[in-house]
Amino acid sequence: MQSSTISPAVGRAVDAPTLGEALRRTAMNHPDIVAVRTVDDTVSLTWSQLLHRVEEVAGGLASLGLGHRDTMAIMLGNRPEFHIVDLAAATLGATPFSIYLTYPPEDVRYLIRDAGAKVAIVEQAYLSALLDARRGLPELEHVVVADADTAPRGTISLKDLEGSNPSFDAAAAQANIGPDDLVTLIYTSGTTGPPKGVQLTHRNVMAAAQAVEQTIRFGPGARVISWLPAAHIAERTAHHYIPVVYAGTVTSCPDPREVLSYLPQVRPSWFFAVPRIWEKLKAGLEAMQASQPEEQRRPTQEALAAATERVRLRQRGEPVPAELDARVAEADEHMFSKLRQMLGLDQVIAVNVGAAPTPVEVLEFFHALGIELAELWGMSETCGAGTCNRPGQVKIGTVGPPSPGVELRLGPDGEVLVRGECVMLGYRGAPERTAEALDSDGWLHTGDIGSIDEDGFLAIVDRKKELIINSAGKNMSPANIEARLKTASPLIAQAVCIGDGKPYNTALIVLDADFAPQWAAQQGIPATTLEDLAHDDRINTAVNAAIDEANRHLSRVEQIKKLTIVSGDWLPGGDELTPTMKLKRAPIAAKYAPEIDAMYAGA
Repeated sequence: MQSSTISPAVGRAVDAPTLGEALRRTAMNHPDIVAVRTVDDTVSLTWSQLLHRVEEVAGGLASLGLGHRDTMAIMLGNRPEFHIVDLAAATLGATPFSIYLTYPPEDVRYLIRDAGAKVAIVEQAYLSALLDARRGLPELEHVVVADADTAPRGTISLKDLEGSNPSFDAAAAQANIGPDDLVTLIYTSGTTGPPKGVQLTHRNVMAAAQAVEQTIRFGPGARVISWLPAAHIAERTAHHYIPVVYAGTVTSCPDPREVLSYLPQVRPSWFFAVPRIWEKLKAGLEAMQASQPEEQRRPTQEALAAATERVRLRQRGEPVPAELDARVAEADEHMFSKLRQMLGLDQVIAVNVGAAPTPVEVLEFFHALGIELAELWGMSETCGAGTCNRPGQVKIGTVGPPSPGVELRLGPDGEVLVRGECVMLGYRGAPERTAEALDSDGWLHTGDIGSIDEDGFLAIVDRKKELIINSAGKNMSPANIEARLKTASPLIAQAVCIGDGKPYNTALIVLDADFAPQWAAQQGIPATTLEDLAHDDRINTAVNAAIDEANRHLSRVEQIKKLTIVSGDWLPGGDELTPTMKLKRAPIAAKYAPEIDAMYAGA
C-alpha cells in the first residue's frame, strides 16, 4: 500500500482543508500520542498507528466499491473501531453516517434508503436489526461486521477487510476530496416528523474545529471520553473530529450509564454532558452529604453556602468581601479540591453542558465546587458550533457569545439566526425544507427563541414551536418550567409541562429509576418497581411537596396546578424520548391523553 503520509512542513492540522488531511498532519506531527484507547488499554492506538489502520480499512472498503461521494452506514457503539471505519470512509471521500442503536429495523431501513448507503458496518449486537432492515434495500451491497473473527453468512468481517487491498493508494484518494465534499450526515431525532439528513461538509467540520482554538485550550494529548451516540453531532464533534484536529486522546466508554465511573480513571481535559447527567451528579453528591453525621454535614453545608454566595457576587459583578473570599479559598483547599479529585474532574480545562436548558441552581452548585460548568449551544445544522461560554468568562443563565467565525442575530419574533462556515450545506433530498431553514443571505433560521444581552451573550428561551400559549393568551416556555420541576427533587427524572390552550398548567412526572427505589426503601415502602411506586401515597406526597416548592420560583401563570405520576420509566429512543433524551411532545400528548384529560376535568 502506498502511504499518504505528508511532510511536517505542510503545517498544522487545524489549517487543513479536509478531515482526512487533518488526520495525516496530526499523525505526522504527533505520531506517538495515544489517539484512541479502551479504559483498560487492551486497545491503545497512537496517531501513527491509527492512520495506518485507517488506510488499511480504506483500501478494503475501496475494494468493495465504496468511493468518492458514496455513503456508508455505521451501527457501532462507543468503541475504537468507530474512529477507524469513519475516518477510513472519509479517506475515500465517502460519506459515513451513524444510526442510533435503539432504532427498530423500520427506522434503520428508512435512514439507509434515504442516504443511499452502499455499505454498512455493524457490531454483532445490532446485526439482527440491520439484516432485518436490509430486506428491500438492494442498494445496500455489503454488510461488514466489526467484532467478528468469522463473519456470519452474507456478511464480511472487518478483520478480513482490513489490509485486503495492498495496492490501494491513499494519497490518490485524498487528492480527489475537496472542502465542500460531504463528511457526514446527521439525522435529526425526529420530534416532529421523519428525521432530516443534515449534510455537513469538510469545510463545516474544520470551521467548527478551528473555533475551538480560540475558546478552549485543547492541546496535544488532551483527554476526552467517547460516550454519547455517534449519531449525535455533539459526540462526533467533541469526541471525534476535534481530537483528530488537535491530537487528543479518546477513551471509549461503551456503556453510557458508566460514564461517571470513567471520570476518575480518565481525568478528562474536557467533559461534555447533557443536563440530566449533571442533575443526577448533583443529587448524588447531596445525598452523600445528607447521609453524613451532623458534625460533618454542617461545615460542608456552610462552606457550600459561602461558595455559592461568592459565585453569585461574581456573576453580578460585585466585589467579594475579603473574609468571604478567604473562607471559600480555605474550603476549596481542604474540601472542594478533594471532591473534584474524587469525581475525576480535577484536571479539566473545560466542562460543558448543552442540548437542553440547565437549571441555574445546578450551574451554581458546580461553580461553587470549583467546577466551572458552562452552557453552550449548537445544532446539527451548525456542526455543533454556535455559542459557548469561555473558561474564566462564564455568564450563568446564558449559552455564551458566538463562537469564532459565527454571526448571530435575532429575527423579528426573537428567533435565533446563525451564519458562518459551520452552517450545513442543506437537508439531504429535501430542497423545500432546506429553503425553509436557510434564507437567500445564508442565515440559518434555527427555530429557537432567544435574547442577546449587552455583552453579546445569548440566552435561549425555548423552541419556537414548543412555546405554550394558554387560554388567556400568555406565552410560556415549557422547557424552562420543566427544568425548574426536575431540580425540585431527585425523585423526579422527567417532567412534561402541559398547558397549550388550557386554563392552567399541569405536569406529567416520571420517577427517577435510581433514586426513587432507594428513597422508598429508606421510608419503609415495600414497593420496588416504578409502576408500583407511582401509585404509593408517600411518593405522591413527596413529589407534590417538591412541585409546591418549585411553584414558589415560578410566576403565577407558570405554576403547576395538578400533576400525574406516570407508571414506569421513559428510555431514550422509546415512545416518549428521542435517542438524545429530548421530549417527544406530540406522542406524549397522544399516549397520555386520558391522564391529561383527567387533570382538566371540570376546568
